[in-house]
Formats: sequence, structure tokens, C-alpha cells
Amino acid sequence: MKETRFFYAPDAAETAELPADEANHALKVLRLKAGDELLLMDGRGHIYRAEITQATGRRCLYRILDTTSVEPQWAGHVRLAIAPTKMNERMEWLAEKATEVGIDELMFLNCQYSERRVLKTERIERVVVAAAKQSHKAYMPAVRELAPFRRFISEHTSGHRYIAHCYQEVERVNLFDQLCGLQPSDDTLVLVGPEGDFSIDEVREAVAAGFVSVDLGESRLRTETAGLTAVIMMQLARQITKTKQR
Repeated sequence: MKETRFFYAPDAAETAELPADEANHALKVLRLKAGDELLLMDGRGHIYRAEITQATGRRCLYRILDTTSVEPQWAGHVRLAIAPTKMNERMEWLAEKATEVGIDELMFLNCQYSERRVLKTERIERVVVAAAKQSHKAYMPAVRELAPFRRFISEHTSGHRYIAHCYQEVERVNLFDQLCGLQPSDDTLVLVGPEGDFSIDEVREAVAAGFVSVDLGESRLRTETAGLTAVIMMQLARQITKTKQR
């Protein structure tokens, strides 16, 4: 039996044609044809079972057979803000794995010790789309543009906010311990710095703005590993709390 493939069509309910890049993948790579079935995700919690009605050239038309509304897999918002690494491939790896684990927003910070101060998010967005399709996520994570650190902390004032760093002179608590005391519906945001860490002034500014100073355990982690660890901790703490409440 042929596997039914997932395709990202943000306007699936309003149009009857796959976006150009998705159509190319369906027709040129997978060799799908009229009569084959598709599963379309709009990234907003709806899955559409559809049938291809026309597959010609670069166009793939379909008709929707039925619609399923999917409840979010987790409550609250899981958000990570991270300073991009010099090698963009490492951020792409993080974006893929964080999407698979489960994240709502992936944001990027321009910090004092940042190795990369210009970031094009188009490639990362494509990685997120591919990972969401592969892991059958009904909700598409948002990818945000690079933002200056000081502006970012002044604009993000709601929810539970944490800054992970390695400075011994600033008191830290363990992130996972903090997360396990929250409700599954609480919004959480973790900041992760560049390879050289945040500057001590940035840490103090964030704490003064209401961010909690945290560590991610005893191991010293690379930037992308620290980011993924934070996402895993946010999701795992939610699952533990939900299990205890049953």
C-alpha cells in the first residue's frame, strides 16, 4: 500500500492547488498522479485528506475529501531564543530537531559576542516545514527574524522567562527544576547565548528585566545542543506535570 504523504498548504481550505514547491515535490520527486491521495496540513491545526484531480506540468490540483481538526499536542507556548552560530548548518539542525520535539516559536538573538550578525531565515523556515511534515505536526512553528538582545528582552515581558548562561558570579537555578513547578498551560521562553556565552552585562540586564538566571545541568554545551536541551526540558517538564495531575 502506497504511503500517504503530508504536504504543507497554508491556504488548503481556500484554494484547490498545491503551492509551487510542494507541487514540484509531489509531481517531480514522488511521481504522484491524478487519483492519488494527499494529506494537507495548514499549520493551524487542520489536516485535510485530498485527492489529486489534475497533475500537469508544475501544477497539482486537488479536491478535499474530508477535514480533521487536531487539538494541540501541548498547552501553552514553548519558545526558544538563541544566538545563531557561525555555521548556519548547526542552526538548521537545531530547527529540525526542535520542531520534531515540539516548539511554537524559534527566535534569534544578536548578542555582544555573537558569531553571526546577519541571518536569512528562509532556509531555516524550509527546514522547519520539512520537519513538521515528517513528524506529522498539525501546527507549524514560527521562525522569527534576528533581533538585538536589548530590544528583545524589553519586548518580551509575559510568561515565564529564563536566561541560560555559565557565569558563576550570577546566581543560577536549574532550568528543569524551575519548569517542573509550572502548569502545562504556562508559556515558557528560554534564551541561549552564542558559543562565547552572553556577556555578563547582558545576563544582568535580562535578570533586571525579569528573566530567571538558570543553568542546563553540569555539562558545558555547544550553542545548538543547549538550545535543543532547553526545548526538551520544556516539553518533558510539561509531560511530567500532566502525568502527576491525572
